[in-house]
Amino acid sequence: MKERWKFWLPLALMMVVFAITRWPGLMPQNFSAAYAMAFCAGVYFPPRMRWWLPLGTLFALDLLLNIFYYGVSAVDSYTVIKLGAFALLIFLGTRFRPRSSWLALLSGGLLGALLFYVITNTASWWFDPGYPKTLGGLIQALTTGLPGYPPTWTFLKNTLLSGGLFTGLFCGAMKLADAPEEAEETEEEPGEDAVPKEA
Repeated sequence: MKERWKFWLPLALMMVVFAITRWPGLMPQNFSAAYAMAFCAGVYFPPRMRWWLPLGTLFALDLLLNIFYYGVSAVDSYTVIKLGAFALLIFLGTRFRPRSSWLALLSGGLLGALLFYVITNTASWWFDPGYPKTLGGLIQALTTGLPGYPPTWTFLKNTLLSGGLFTGLFCGAMKLADAPEEAEETEEEPGEDAVPKEA
Protein backbone atom coordinates (compact mmCIF):
# COMPACT_ATOMS: atom_id res chain seq x y z
CA MET A 1 0.00 0.00 0.00
CA LYS A 2 2.82 2.38 0.96
CA GLU A 3 4.60 1.64 -2.34
CA ARG A 4 1.46 2.53 -4.31
CA TRP A 5 1.06 5.86 -2.54
CA LYS A 6 4.71 6.71 -3.18
CA PHE A 7 4.05 6.42 -6.90
CA TRP A 8 0.45 7.59 -7.26
CA LEU A 9 0.57 10.69 -5.06
CA PRO A 10 3.28 12.52 -7.09
CA LEU A 11 1.62 11.24 -10.28
CA ALA A 12 -1.72 12.72 -9.21
CA LEU A 13 0.04 16.02 -8.40
CA MET A 14 1.63 16.00 -11.85
CA MET A 15 -1.67 15.37 -13.67
CA VAL A 16 -3.60 18.01 -11.66
CA VAL A 17 -0.93 20.68 -12.24
CA PHE A 18 -0.82 19.75 -15.93
CA ALA A 19 -4.62 20.05 -16.28
CA ILE A 20 -4.61 23.47 -14.57
CA THR A 21 -1.87 24.84 -16.85
CA ARG A 22 -3.77 23.65 -19.96
CA TRP A 23 -6.84 25.74 -19.08
CA PRO A 24 -7.13 28.36 -21.86
CA GLY A 25 -6.14 31.88 -20.82
CA LEU A 26 -5.05 30.90 -17.31
CA MET A 27 -1.31 30.89 -18.05
CA PRO A 28 0.84 32.84 -20.52
CA GLN A 29 1.19 31.22 -23.95
CA ASN A 30 3.55 28.21 -23.94
CA PHE A 31 3.70 28.23 -20.13
CA SER A 32 2.66 24.66 -19.44
CA ALA A 33 3.44 21.62 -17.34
CA ALA A 34 3.10 19.43 -20.44
CA TYR A 35 6.83 19.43 -21.27
CA ALA A 36 7.76 18.35 -17.74
CA MET A 37 4.95 15.79 -17.62
CA ALA A 38 6.15 14.10 -20.81
CA PHE A 39 9.80 14.10 -19.72
CA CYS A 40 9.01 12.83 -16.20
CA ALA A 41 6.74 10.12 -17.62
CA GLY A 42 9.78 8.77 -19.45
CA VAL A 43 11.83 8.86 -16.24
CA TYR A 44 9.35 7.54 -13.68
CA PHE A 45 6.36 5.79 -15.27
CA PRO A 46 6.23 2.04 -15.90
CA PRO A 47 7.12 1.15 -19.54
CA ARG A 48 3.58 0.88 -20.96
CA MET A 49 2.05 3.69 -18.94
CA ARG A 50 4.80 6.15 -19.89
CA TRP A 51 3.45 6.22 -23.45
CA TRP A 52 -0.33 5.86 -23.31
CA LEU A 53 -1.13 8.01 -20.26
CA PRO A 54 0.62 11.30 -21.19
CA LEU A 55 0.06 11.00 -24.96
CA GLY A 56 -3.56 9.92 -24.49
CA THR A 57 -4.19 12.79 -22.06
CA LEU A 58 -2.54 15.33 -24.36
CA PHE A 59 -4.45 14.05 -27.39
CA ALA A 60 -7.81 14.09 -25.59
CA LEU A 61 -7.24 17.63 -24.26
CA ASP A 62 -6.10 18.95 -27.66
CA LEU A 63 -9.11 17.30 -29.29
CA LEU A 64 -11.53 18.96 -26.86
CA LEU A 65 -9.80 22.35 -27.04
CA ASN A 66 -9.68 22.26 -30.86
CA ILE A 67 -13.40 21.46 -31.14
CA PHE A 68 -14.97 23.45 -28.31
CA TYR A 69 -12.56 26.34 -27.68
CA TYR A 70 -10.64 27.11 -30.88
CA GLY A 71 -13.36 25.92 -33.30
CA VAL A 72 -10.91 24.19 -35.65
CA SER A 73 -10.80 20.66 -37.05
CA ALA A 74 -10.58 17.91 -34.45
CA VAL A 75 -7.15 16.67 -35.55
CA ASP A 76 -4.82 18.65 -37.78
CA SER A 77 -1.21 18.21 -38.89
CA TYR A 78 0.07 20.48 -36.13
CA THR A 79 -1.63 18.34 -33.44
CA VAL A 80 0.08 15.23 -34.82
CA ILE A 81 3.48 16.99 -34.83
CA LYS A 82 2.96 18.19 -31.25
CA LEU A 83 2.19 14.64 -30.14
CA GLY A 84 5.34 13.46 -31.94
CA ALA A 85 7.36 16.14 -30.10
CA PHE A 86 5.90 15.02 -26.76
CA ALA A 87 6.75 11.40 -27.64
CA LEU A 88 10.35 12.55 -28.18
CA LEU A 89 10.32 14.13 -24.70
CA ILE A 90 9.11 10.84 -23.22
CA PHE A 91 11.90 9.02 -25.05
CA LEU A 92 14.41 11.57 -23.73
CA GLY A 93 13.15 10.85 -20.22
CA THR A 94 13.85 7.12 -20.68
CA ARG A 95 17.54 8.00 -21.10
CA PHE A 96 17.58 9.15 -17.46
CA ARG A 97 17.12 7.12 -14.28
CA PRO A 98 14.91 7.96 -11.28
CA ARG A 99 18.06 7.99 -9.10
CA SER A 100 19.78 10.54 -11.36
CA SER A 101 20.60 13.76 -9.53
CA TRP A 102 17.93 16.44 -9.34
CA LEU A 103 20.19 18.78 -11.35
CA ALA A 104 20.65 16.18 -14.11
CA LEU A 105 16.88 15.65 -14.29
CA LEU A 106 16.26 19.40 -14.36
CA SER A 107 18.75 19.73 -17.23
CA GLY A 108 16.96 16.93 -19.09
CA GLY A 109 13.61 18.69 -18.63
CA LEU A 110 15.05 21.96 -19.96
CA LEU A 111 16.56 20.17 -22.96
CA GLY A 112 13.19 18.55 -23.64
CA ALA A 113 11.39 21.91 -23.50
CA LEU A 114 13.95 23.40 -25.92
CA LEU A 115 13.53 20.48 -28.35
CA PHE A 116 9.75 20.88 -28.20
CA TYR A 117 10.03 24.58 -29.03
CA VAL A 118 12.36 23.99 -31.99
CA ILE A 119 10.21 21.16 -33.42
CA THR A 120 6.86 22.94 -33.10
CA ASN A 121 8.12 26.30 -34.35
CA THR A 122 9.78 24.61 -37.31
CA ALA A 123 6.41 22.99 -38.03
CA SER A 124 4.74 26.43 -37.83
CA TRP A 125 7.28 27.75 -40.33
CA TRP A 126 6.54 24.86 -42.68
CA PHE A 127 2.73 24.94 -42.49
CA ASP A 128 2.03 28.66 -42.01
CA PRO A 129 1.85 30.47 -45.37
CA GLY A 130 2.96 33.70 -43.65
CA TYR A 131 6.54 32.44 -43.43
CA PRO A 132 8.79 32.31 -46.51
CA LYS A 133 10.11 28.77 -46.97
CA THR A 134 13.74 29.88 -46.70
CA LEU A 135 16.42 29.78 -44.02
CA GLY A 136 15.52 33.40 -43.20
CA GLY A 137 11.87 32.37 -42.77
CA LEU A 138 12.88 29.57 -40.41
CA ILE A 139 15.01 31.96 -38.34
CA GLN A 140 12.05 34.37 -38.26
CA ALA A 141 9.77 31.55 -37.02
CA LEU A 142 12.23 30.72 -34.25
CA THR A 143 12.89 34.32 -33.13
CA THR A 144 10.55 37.18 -34.08
CA GLY A 145 7.55 35.35 -35.53
CA LEU A 146 4.89 36.93 -37.72
CA PRO A 147 4.10 40.67 -37.65
CA GLY A 148 1.14 41.52 -35.44
CA TYR A 149 1.86 38.68 -32.99
CA PRO A 150 4.13 38.51 -29.95
CA PRO A 151 7.71 37.57 -30.91
CA THR A 152 8.28 33.82 -30.73
CA TRP A 153 11.34 34.24 -28.50
CA THR A 154 8.85 35.12 -25.70
CA PHE A 155 7.26 31.70 -26.23
CA LEU A 156 10.74 30.16 -25.93
CA LYS A 157 11.22 32.01 -22.64
CA ASN A 158 7.88 30.69 -21.31
CA THR A 159 8.62 27.17 -22.58
CA LEU A 160 11.99 27.06 -20.79
CA LEU A 161 10.69 28.70 -17.60
CA SER A 162 7.73 26.32 -17.29
CA GLY A 163 9.79 23.30 -18.40
CA GLY A 164 12.37 24.02 -15.71
CA LEU A 165 9.86 24.97 -13.01
CA PHE A 166 7.58 21.94 -13.40
CA THR A 167 10.40 19.45 -14.02
CA GLY A 168 12.05 20.68 -10.83
CA LEU A 169 8.73 20.43 -8.96
CA PHE A 170 7.82 16.94 -10.22
CA CYS A 171 11.31 15.48 -9.80
CA GLY A 172 11.61 17.08 -6.38
CA ALA A 173 8.29 15.50 -5.33
CA MET A 174 9.46 12.08 -6.54
CA LYS A 175 12.80 12.43 -4.73
CA LEU A 176 11.05 13.46 -1.51
CA ALA A 177 8.75 10.44 -1.81
CA ASP A 178 11.80 8.16 -2.22
CA ALA A 179 13.89 9.80 0.55
CA PRO A 180 12.58 7.75 3.53
CA GLU A 181 13.13 4.46 1.68
CA GLU A 182 16.68 5.43 0.69
CA ALA A 183 17.41 6.36 4.32
CA GLU A 184 16.09 2.96 5.49
CA GLU A 185 18.24 1.15 2.90
CA THR A 186 21.33 3.06 4.08
CA GLU A 187 20.66 2.17 7.73
CA GLU A 188 20.11 -1.50 6.91
CA GLU A 189 23.34 -1.91 4.95
CA PRO A 190 25.89 -3.75 7.12
CA GLY A 191 29.26 -2.08 7.50
CA GLU A 192 31.56 -4.39 5.56
CA ASP A 193 34.70 -2.62 6.70
CA ALA A 194 33.62 -2.23 10.29
CA VAL A 195 36.10 -3.60 12.80
CA PRO A 196 34.75 -4.66 16.21
CA LYS A 197 36.21 -2.68 19.09
CA GLU A 198 38.43 -4.55 21.50
CA ALA A 199 37.24 -4.83 25.07
